[in-house]
Amino acid sequence: MPLLDPENWQSRPLSGPRRTVTEPATGDPLGAVDLAGAADVGPAAEAARAAQTEWARLPHFVRAGVLRKAGDLFTAHADELREWIVRESGSIPGKADFELHVAAQECYEAAALASRPAGQVLPSEAPRLSYTRRVPVGVVGVISPFNAPLILSIRSVAPALALGNAVVLKPDPRTAVCGGLALAAVFAEAGLPENLLHILPGGAETGAALVADPLVPVISFTGSTGAGRAVGEAAGRHLKRAHLELGGNSALIVLEDADLDAVISTAAWGSFFHQGQICMTTGRHLVHASLYEEYVERLAAKADALAVGDPHRAQVHLGPLIDEGQLTKVHGLVEASTAAGAELAAGGRHEELFYRPTVLAGVDDDTPAYAEEVFGPVAPVRSFGTPDEAAALAARSSYGLSLGIVTRDAARGLDLAERIPTGIVHVNDQTVNDEAVAPFGGVAASGTGARFGGEANLDAFTDVRWTTVRADVAPYPF
Repeated sequence: MPLLDPENWQSRPLSGPRRTVTEPATGDPLGAVDLAGAADVGPAAEAARAAQTEWARLPHFVRAGVLRKAGDLFTAHADELREWIVRESGSIPGKADFELHVAAQECYEAAALASRPAGQVLPSEAPRLSYTRRVPVGVVGVISPFNAPLILSIRSVAPALALGNAVVLKPDPRTAVCGGLALAAVFAEAGLPENLLHILPGGAETGAALVADPLVPVISFTGSTGAGRAVGEAAGRHLKRAHLELGGNSALIVLEDADLDAVISTAAWGSFFHQGQICMTTGRHLVHASLYEEYVERLAAKADALAVGDPHRAQVHLGPLIDEGQLTKVHGLVEASTAAGAELAAGGRHEELFYRPTVLAGVDDDTPAYAEEVFGPVAPVRSFGTPDEAAALAARSSYGLSLGIVTRDAARGLDLAERIPTGIVHVNDQTVNDEAVAPFGGVAASGTGARFGGEANLDAFTDVRWTTVRADVAPYPF
């Protein structure tokens, strides 16, 4: 029996319009979902808050058991869920398998959070027991994007639930199934009590209502920097925490001692994986001048050799961009860059939503595809002369998410990384990496730091409460 039934996959009607679930590669309908409006947020938050109290009081091993079962189910239903990720988000099967692997690991890691030490015993000036204790925040609002829909939802949903919270999740409407309804189905089968997880696929108004709702004290947002600024500003007005994981324009620095035979595959993966629709995508290739011409030539040849097409029906390296809006943005940035003097070494063309992997040479600070986050399969390449210049170029960005450095001298790579503001560093690897055990997040325009993964989840989804206990009522002078 399938986990997801398009005839019965939403447990209650929502107030928004009916939306067709569309396959980007073909434009074919895959089903339909009810979208949520702002009016749906309040009732969902109220039901979640009512259910959360009892959930938090359950023994930790009960919550952990639900999370472990959910992790098992992502593996047990992998064939069905893989097809949804491929067809709904335009992912190649390997990328879908990676999402499923991470989803299972996020659940297992979250299960371990439930039994982590909950506080500390503190010294006190008075004759009393004094201690801190981590307590659930209550209801967590999660707003997730289309590009890695399962990972970017489950990485907040799983730890929030494990730590005793309820969750209201607003997935991107373009990936409402693999980024939302799939999670609801998995957790329902895993035994999660009713009303602890609400799925509200909707637009900006729905997200704004979630941020404003007084019963939702914490917002976990993943998306563009522009939208993240709006979420952060609104959350600040309501005096609630907002964990923001935003855009990036990550640099890959290739030093003069790098082995190009090994580098080109790494570089291509960094820029072209999932059509470049990844926040950590390598958006700037900074290559030592002695390697620059050969690097451009070989990266362009690699790009030309990659197959682009329907990932559900053919074995390809790249699938489609998510929709026409994204295509217009990507192609517009490429055309603006060539008009400004950049050399088109490969790509720069498309058929429908299938955009060829693109290499741009001769870029500078003002080249649009170099200066801005493209969120498409575009690799701008620029040369540098010294490590100091490379560090300055890499740091000359409003973003600070991920950084890759390629060199035969790992210590040299680490030393160079110290001079570049970033949330993530990979020496001898490209910029796109993710593990459930690792803290994840960026600085500056890339977000509010490492608020996801590992022990960071404890700070994200609990409050620290100070408690004291005396044997007798405390005396006071009046």
